Amino acid sequence: MAKDLETEIQSGLPHKDYHDPPPAPFYDPAELRKWSFFRALIAEFVATLLFLYVTILTVIGYNHQTATAAEPCSGVGVLGIAWAFGGMIFVLVYCTAGISGGHINPAVTFGLFLARKVSLTRAVGYMVAQVLGAISGVGLVKALQKSYYNRYKGGVNMLADGYSKGTGLGAEIIGTFILVYTVFSATDPKRVARDSHVPVLAPLPIGFAVFMVHLATIPITGTGINPARSLGPAVIFNNEKAWDDQVST
Repeated sequence: MAKDLETEIQSGLPHKDYHDPPPAPFYDPAELRKWSFFRALIAEFVATLLFLYVTILTVIGYNHQTATAAEPCSGVGVLGIAWAFGGMIFVLVYCTAGISGGHINPAVTFGLFLARKVSLTRAVGYMVAQVLGAISGVGLVKALQKSYYNRYKGGVNMLADGYSKGTGLGAEIIGTFILVYTVFSATDPKRVARDSHVPVLAPLPIGFAVFMVHLATIPITGTGINPARSLGPAVIFNNEKAWDDQVST
């Protein structure tokens, strides 16, 4: 410690109380020969499958409750849907953080790739696994509840009446920024070192960010902020409006 302080004084530079991890290589073909890489792909696939399965079931269940109940406020409501999305992200990021980093979102993966946190090899592999997991999760919902799935439009993200595509796109860009910004902040090594007296479980603020963004944007686009979440239902439902609104959801 004394040596560190002496070095700091001599150099005139402040002593770092944290260590930044080295940047990931741009392209690392050696990862393709590691079991840890494929284990991470499996984790991303399974996590995204479970995420879409639970959340799409929640959306369809809410639509069924409001369509058949006498009370207009029946069902879990927008608040319950937001909790389902945020809660599942909290649980799944917590479960997979030690295996794959718990991305579960191509937007998060792409952001971490731009920041040199993951290599191109891993980023592409993750995004493919996430999209396939999303499609599989929604496909499982349709296989188990086909009539409800078709009747209530499969939980697809669509622009609400009265909103332009520009408004929907702006809402999605801002919401995605909030999520990715929270991911970077919650996993910042400086926070761990300097705020060690304030223990923060990284999945908690990430899940809470997803919850808050859903409250704001469900009435506009249904809330995407996750390309896999938007693409999976669109592929399985395969509706013209769903595909037309993909650019803004």
